[in-house]
Amino acid sequence: MASGDQMAEIGAPGDMEEVNEAQGLEDGSSLKSTMERNGKTQPDGPVKEKKLGMMKLFRESMKRVGARSPLASNSKGSKDRPYSDQGGDSIDPEVTSLTHQLPPTHSPSLSAGSPVASPLKSPDPSTIGDSLLKKGASIRRSLRLVGNKKDKTLKQEPLQSVTEVTVEEKREKKKEEINESYILPEIPLIPPSGLTAGSPVGSPLKSPVGFFQIKEGGEIAEDSPPSQKKHSRTHSDPSTIGDSLLKKGASIRRSFRLVGNKKTLKQEQLQSVTEITVEEKRAGEESVEIKESYILPEIPLTPLSVMQINELIKTEVLEEAHLNLLSLRQEFQRERDECTEEASPMELAKKEKDLSILYRAMQEKVKEIVRNSNSLPSLNKELLIHVARVIQEEEKREAEPGGVVGLGDWRGAWREAVSEGVEATLKRVPLDRPEQNASWLAIHLGLLGKAIVEDLEKVKRELQGSYPPSFNVFSTYMSCYHGAVSQHLNTLQQQVTDLKDYYALLDWIINRYESEKIMGSPSLRPEMEAEKTGLSLEEGFLDQLKGKYCMRAKEDMRASLDKILELENEDIWIKKQAPETDDEHFLNSDLHMDIWTTVKSNAVNSKRIDVNLEMRVVCSCLEELQQFPKRFETKLRYCCNSVENPSLWADYQITYINSFTALMEHMEGYRESCPTQVDHLSREVDGLVNRLVRSLEDQFKNDVRPYLRRMMTRKWLSTDEDFQQLYSRTEKLTHRCSQMRPPYVQTFLSCLHYYVVKEYVSQLMKNNYSCKNRKHDKAATKMRVQWDKLKDLFEEMTTHDWLHPVGDHLSNIIGETNKRDIKNHLKLFVADYPDISKKHLSAVLYFRGLMRGRERQAILQRLTELKRELGTAGNIGDNRRALFSDMQVTNTDRLADIPFFCFLLPDS
Repeated sequence: MASGDQMAEIGAPGDMEEVNEAQGLEDGSSLKSTMERNGKTQPDGPVKEKKLGMMKLFRESMKRVGARSPLASNSKGSKDRPYSDQGGDSIDPEVTSLTHQLPPTHSPSLSAGSPVASPLKSPDPSTIGDSLLKKGASIRRSLRLVGNKKDKTLKQEPLQSVTEVTVEEKREKKKEEINESYILPEIPLIPPSGLTAGSPVGSPLKSPVGFFQIKEGGEIAEDSPPSQKKHSRTHSDPSTIGDSLLKKGASIRRSFRLVGNKKTLKQEQLQSVTEITVEEKRAGEESVEIKESYILPEIPLTPLSVMQINELIKTEVLEEAHLNLLSLRQEFQRERDECTEEASPMELAKKEKDLSILYRAMQEKVKEIVRNSNSLPSLNKELLIHVARVIQEEEKREAEPGGVVGLGDWRGAWREAVSEGVEATLKRVPLDRPEQNASWLAIHLGLLGKAIVEDLEKVKRELQGSYPPSFNVFSTYMSCYHGAVSQHLNTLQQQVTDLKDYYALLDWIINRYESEKIMGSPSLRPEMEAEKTGLSLEEGFLDQLKGKYCMRAKEDMRASLDKILELENEDIWIKKQAPETDDEHFLNSDLHMDIWTTVKSNAVNSKRIDVNLEMRVVCSCLEELQQFPKRFETKLRYCCNSVENPSLWADYQITYINSFTALMEHMEGYRESCPTQVDHLSREVDGLVNRLVRSLEDQFKNDVRPYLRRMMTRKWLSTDEDFQQLYSRTEKLTHRCSQMRPPYVQTFLSCLHYYVVKEYVSQLMKNNYSCKNRKHDKAATKMRVQWDKLKDLFEEMTTHDWLHPVGDHLSNIIGETNKRDIKNHLKLFVADYPDISKKHLSAVLYFRGLMRGRERQAILQRLTELKRELGTAGNIGDNRRALFSDMQVTNTDRLADIPFFCFLLPDS
């Protein structure tokens, strides 16, 4: 609500004149005549009538501001829309026609500090919003004066907003689609009085698409078109404004947004239309390919001084520096060709030296720019274009006579600079020392690949467009990267000592460098498709690296085997820990799994690099593994020498028999690729296992030998104690052997079976006891019972089932009551055991009690006949079934071999 002073100020006659003048009215009489025709004067006096008429006219002008300003530019029929105030009176058409001629300017009653925003600075109805409408309604309410008939005073009454209908219609219009083509609203000729000079608000008159020129005082210039002097609506010309203004319309409208507060008018900084156009132009220029041909600018007739040219080179003003350098060169050539007296040889030599120094400085500056171009490519784009032109121009002039000595090959210098820039990029990749980070090389190679891809992407995206096509920028950078990376890898491999680092280096060279992660990256296509993707490694570098990898794998294999022995000693042998059993109830050690895992991991990793490398690595590991069985045996016997428990020692031996048997099964998988190494390893493993088996046998033999010695004696015949000890120990060992893996378990049990049978029967060959007084029946019965127990014990475990009948044959001979019938048992006996001899049979007969006599000799003679019939005379028959041939016979009866007839006495 306006204060009383403000209302009085607004109603002053001087202000009304300013309103008339600001609104472009010709004079006050025309306004008065118009008001009289409409009958809008007040009966309270001329002053009041004049004030009310002027207030009505002001309201009409405010209506026109809302209807004719850019706010209503998109509203159809806003000029003819009727409205009414609180009194409901409509506006006369003549007044409407008059207000159509009013320019859309601010009311002069608004001070410079008014918060009402000028419609000239409003981007569109939606941007001005309700702020101007609400403020306009408030101002009109403050200006509405209602006369009181009684006290003749003015009374202020709230007014209804003249533009309320217009606001609602404009809100409806906001929902409609904005057409691509439009008509530019009328641009006012007189700026608002509230905006002082130096205001930050940019006037549309100053825009690149402005149409008017205004003199001081707001007058229209004489060369303005007549239509502009009549304040008629001006339409925009699309050919003049261009597509840029259309596309950036929304941005322009946002730039005109005004932010107001209660007392001051605040306007945001405008964005120039021309700046946006320049940015678009620059974006378009980046995608434009630099042409091969070019036009050299005019070379100055008189060059700058040497110091000035040198300063231009230092400040990278290459184009001007080069033109002056060419001018200096031409001047030198002219003076040298003319050989005038003025140009002394010393002066020419000095100028030539200056020229050489400047050219060298130019070339060094060019190399510096190219070397650093990929660090900040967007800043060097324009500079690189000049670099390319300098190189092209100098290449043309290299063949010219009088060229500068010592310079040339500018294209080579450019390639050298590119290579140096690539090397600098590689050096910037972080590289830790091995003692700082165990994965130093793997991390570095990962970052190296990333840096290469990013750098080549910049080359493709930015640098490639800064050179003519003949420079082959992408191909040159690619070639430089191949060379620089190869040299960098050669430096890295000198620092490598661990197997994992050798693997990381080989894997990166063979698998990763040419993959989609680096050189085959989709972001480098299609340029990369025509390029060589392999590294430029030195001849033999890769083979040398693979050889070092194999040697390191062999050394690591030995270290791993030593570590396995240490762990076995610490966890098992020192603690005298009993071995564990696996899921198949075999005694088991993790030793073979540790060894096989080491070999397998080396094979798998090397196979990822190269199949041939896998074979070489496996062979290296197997060669080292060949020495392990003997080392293991030595360590085992040394550490377990103090084991006093025979059962624990037997368990250890069975455990490692199982472990090395399983290890050999794993290694058989590499026989096809490494046959020689597998054969050698197999022999070593078999030797170790056989020694462990023999050790187990010797332990058993030493354990049962005392009990076997007392077999076939008087004590044996009277007691079973010794046989029970033999049987018990044999049974425990056979049960323990059930935890031994095949095939050695069958071999061991067969050997055990053979030993027990042979030693049991061998006691008969010692002639320690002879059964007398028919004790041979008791001995035969006892032998048969014991033999059946031993046969049952070994029946399911052994492969020597041919040993089972020997006990029955011996029991039959010893237990035979009739001496003459003993010959009947010999045929089957000789058939099963053809290696039996007369000595062996004589010992058996001695144990039976048949030490001499005619019957004894007849039995031995029958044995000789049977052996002759079976064709086994003089040999032991099948060596695989040799039993008696391994038995020693102790013959105490030296007369046993004397023929019976020698004992006959002659007739007396």
